[in-house]
Amino acid sequence: MNRGFTQLLKKDFRLMLSGRFFLLVLGSLVLYSCYIHFVYAKVDQAIYPVYLLDPQGRRTAASDYITVVDGRKALEAACGDRYSVGIDLSSGTPEFYLLSSGAGTADHYRTIWAQAVLEGNTEGQAEVIGSNSREMKNRREITAEFLFFELSAVGFLGLASLLFKEKQMGVIRVHGILPVNRTMFILSKLSVFLVSDLAFAALLTVINLGLGPGAAVLPAVLLQAGILSLIMALIGFFCAVRLPDFKQFSLLYLVLAVFITTPVFLAGQTGVSGGWIDFHPMYHLFTAMKDAYFLAPNTKLPYYAACPGTILLLFLLAHRTLTREMAREG
Repeated sequence: MNRGFTQLLKKDFRLMLSGRFFLLVLGSLVLYSCYIHFVYAKVDQAIYPVYLLDPQGRRTAASDYITVVDGRKALEAACGDRYSVGIDLSSGTPEFYLLSSGAGTADHYRTIWAQAVLEGNTEGQAEVIGSNSREMKNRREITAEFLFFELSAVGFLGLASLLFKEKQMGVIRVHGILPVNRTMFILSKLSVFLVSDLAFAALLTVINLGLGPGAAVLPAVLLQAGILSLIMALIGFFCAVRLPDFKQFSLLYLVLAVFITTPVFLAGQTGVSGGWIDFHPMYHLFTAMKDAYFLAPNTKLPYYAACPGTILLLFLLAHRTLTREMAREG
């Protein structure tokens, strides 16, 4: 049995090589790393711009952080980005105006910042966020997001494309006749993709966070990467076996990308929590990945209970679907 499993591993590895899978992964690694190093990490967005409406000229002291506007409409228009804060001194008492960003905590901080600017109680922008510099915070955030969406796509699309290639070559038909262990057939594919995904996660983390910070978060990151890799690979395996051709699978992948992962990304960017997003399973995988990069302990026991159960359920579903397909082909 061990020899048969080794042969399956070699076959799947050769198929990944012939399909230039590793070349595509390497290209993604280089592209993401270049963007993080030379673009995103260098972004120095001004902290919450403050706009002031002061028709009576009550405030005489100038501030580098305040932009004076001429009227209420101009104030509201300036705050339309849901990032800026407005202060209306028309009545003599400061009235703060802002449109919610979707995150109550961020809105609260915006108001505090505007109050501090109005009173002159700030000497400059913060350069350290918790234990991270602004650049390191940016690096951790974007690396976690890139890794999440890369593994979601590669796990789902990569294994499925490999299986579709085998179906075209008649491998499924041959295995339906030969006494091939279905469990070993699935495990071999999961193994090669899992090792590849973990290697990608480790390289992306160390390259973009640095050796010291990268090594510190690596155990937690690899755990989350392994969970995400197995879940997405099993979903991709099931869909590839169940669907007759790659065109239908591509449509399903489009649905996954647009209607499943995009809401998770938007929720993560705006800091939304609670409500409908708590019922989105991908959101919990996304937040767990981010927590791992910031070394935030995830003590949600239901999450760690649900992940192994989900992987086992998906494996049994994939095994049953493969058995039926091989029986039909044989």
